[in-house]
Amino acid sequence: MTTQLRPGHVSPMRKVPADIPRPEYVGKKVPRTGESDVKTPEIIERMRVAGRIAAQALEEVGKNIRPGVTTDELDRIGHEFMLDHGAYPSTLGYRGFPKSLCTSLNEVICHGIPDDTVVREGDIINIDITAFKDGVHGDTDATFLVGEVDEESRLLVERTREAMTRAIKAVRPGRQLNVIGRVIESYAKRFGYGVVRDFTGHGIGTTFHSGLIVPHYDDPHATTIIEAGMTFTIEPMLTLGTIDYEIWPDHWTVVTKDRKRTAQFEHTLLVTDAGTEILTLP
Repeated sequence: MTTQLRPGHVSPMRKVPADIPRPEYVGKKVPRTGESDVKTPEIIERMRVAGRIAAQALEEVGKNIRPGVTTDELDRIGHEFMLDHGAYPSTLGYRGFPKSLCTSLNEVICHGIPDDTVVREGDIINIDITAFKDGVHGDTDATFLVGEVDEESRLLVERTREAMTRAIKAVRPGRQLNVIGRVIESYAKRFGYGVVRDFTGHGIGTTFHSGLIVPHYDDPHATTIIEAGMTFTIEPMLTLGTIDYEIWPDHWTVVTKDRKRTAQFEHTLLVTDAGTEILTLP
């Protein structure tokens, strides 16, 4: 395993041309929340576009992950891709977040801020990208292997993706929302992985986080009935050790308390009559 991460130098916020519409929360301390969990066909159609841009941006950043690249350079690539497609990077200015995507290396559970940290051979890195286009958001992330990675880390990444895939397949109208967490937790437990509880999936649409919470563990209180037309994310975070965490002084970067590695995958979903449609495919 690599050495423990340290905060790096964060470059100035990247500019966005004035002709690209911003989400309502940019420049505010607190974003708007609250919208219908079930979306209109017109909103869904716009979310397909935003989701596709986010997925393509993630793919583009992924192509550039290699030993020696800085997380700030990955941020630049994702930022420019979204601007080139007329989308605003949703994280930029969200509650003051200073960058256009999140880069979470090794023991970082989520919300890592891109900086001058150099990505090294053997690392694993999660890239979390959200695109805002035509008034709606599309949110996705994936964990990438950097060069030759140890077997324990490789399996963690592979199984985290599988946990997300299984949870997506479990979504059906009429089921309770907690079926998602039940499927993820029962699968993760087979390998002794921790399932992060305090950071969850969420409703999404015209708001980045609508207020709907999607737990990744078996939460008896998550009894909301899944309906066709709902849109939300599933984004399990699995750990090799404890799920206890600390937050860096930047108020964003969340690291495992034991500094063991963690992985995450995410898609934005639309619930259909038959199951789901993944809105964040390239």
